[in-house]
Amino acid sequence: METPNEIQVLEAQIEAILFTMGEAVEAERIAMALDHDVDTVRRVARNMMDRYRAADRGIQIIELNDSYQMSTKQTMYESIIKIAHVPKKHVLTEVLLETLSIVAYKQPITRQEIEAIRGVSCDHAVNKLVEYGLIAEVGRLDAPGRPILFGTTEDFLRSFGLASLEELPVVKPEKVEDFKIEAEEEIQLKLDI
Repeated sequence: METPNEIQVLEAQIEAILFTMGEAVEAERIAMALDHDVDTVRRVARNMMDRYRAADRGIQIIELNDSYQMSTKQTMYESIIKIAHVPKKHVLTEVLLETLSIVAYKQPITRQEIEAIRGVSCDHAVNKLVEYGLIAEVGRLDAPGRPILFGTTEDFLRSFGLASLEELPVVKPEKVEDFKIEAEEEIQLKLDI
C-alpha cells in the first residue's frame, strides 16, 4: 500500500500525463510508464475524478473504456467560446514595424526587395506579419522563380486607423536625407567598434 506522499506523487504524475497527452490514455499504459500496477492507477485516477468534480474546478478527468482523459467541464464551454473570440494582441517589434512600413510604402514587393532595402534577411519578420494578418500574398512577380509579392491587408488598415493606403503619412524629402545621414552614422559607429 502506498503512503500518502507516494499517492500525491502518483496523482501529480497521472495529472501531468493526462494534461500533456491531451487525449485518452489507457490505464495500462499509464501504469507501465509509472512503474505501478493497473489497479492502483485506476484507484488513484478515480479518486482524482471525484476531487475534480468539485464546483470550483474548470477541468475534469473522464473515463473512457479503461482510459482516462483530462478535459474541460461542459459548464465552462461558454467561457472558452468567449475567449476564443477575443482578438489576440500582437506585439510589433522594431524589426516588424520596419518591415511592415517597407511593405506599406513599396507594395507590391517581394521578400528579396525587402531584404535589399533592410540589408538583412526578413524571413522571420515577413512570416510574423503574415501570421498577424497585417500583410498577405497579393500575387507573383513575372520573373524567374515567380517570387511572391506581398501587400498590406484590410487588418493593417484597421489596426492603424486608416481608410485607405492614401492616408499613409507622406515622408518629406528632407526627412529622407535625415534618415540617410542617421543610417550612415550608425553604420560608421558599428564599423568603429
